[in-house]
Amino acid sequence: MRKYFLVTALYVVIVLFVQVKMIAADPEKNLPPVLFSESFDDPRLLDREWYDGDRFTISGKHPFAGKGCIEYSWMTDTTKPGSSSGIRRLFEANDTVYLRCYIRLSKGWGWTGRPYHPHLMHFMTTENKKYAGPAASHLTVYIEPWNRKLRLAAQDIQNKDKPHGLTQGPLKGGFNGQMFDSQDELFTDDAWHCVEAMFQLNSLDLKTDESNADGIVRAWFDGKLVIERTDVVLRSTDFPNMKFNQFLLMPYFGPRLLPHAQTLWIDELTVGPGRPGRVEGK
Repeated sequence: MRKYFLVTALYVVIVLFVQVKMIAADPEKNLPPVLFSESFDDPRLLDREWYDGDRFTISGKHPFAGKGCIEYSWMTDTTKPGSSSGIRRLFEANDTVYLRCYIRLSKGWGWTGRPYHPHLMHFMTTENKKYAGPAASHLTVYIEPWNRKLRLAAQDIQNKDKPHGLTQGPLKGGFNGQMFDSQDELFTDDAWHCVEAMFQLNSLDLKTDESNADGIVRAWFDGKLVIERTDVVLRSTDFPNMKFNQFLLMPYFGPRLLPHAQTLWIDELTVGPGRPGRVEGK
């Protein structure tokens, strides 16, 4: 019997040793699963499950990595970029989403000087349809550069008539929202910067019909944590099955808010249920 236990223990040790060696040899297996990724190396985005867009300018001049990056250029007095259209991507529904991408703003980039805009990237949920607009939904969360800072935000305008009402603050001028801004100004040059964001839906107590203030909002800029809230309510018990399932890349300046003609580039975008690793640039 003792010999049996010794042999079994030896077998377990050998198996664990082999597993450790395999992980060390292939560290990619340790990384969180990826829901989707896009390197913007060519304009064939519609062949890779993107939709709701029809023109894409891929710049090969100075991508962060790979062969290219997507370019969004605004002409004077416009709201949407003329070079590339906005686009969407569905993914497997999850309570938590992480985003990582690299952003570069053109030299002399101008800001609105207002407490809003430009919009850039969004996540929407299973509670809205595939082509629903992001500006009025059951929940849209935002990732955007704003007056040199990094901003995460959330709105749920469409919930105004639901039993539990709005979770992102009262309507003001027809809109509502919570804003989560970096303390420091971060977008101060025309270099590539790594932007990461994370949203986790709050839990619900269905027995008491209450929302728990335990949702999480975080952001990193070039690897440094610059936004963190762990007490956020993003949904109510009106939506017990809500999950994130859609990403939107839709750069937009409101009417008369664009300071002047300017361009931004985005590269190496990844969305997953865990924090993606960073990419080695050129």
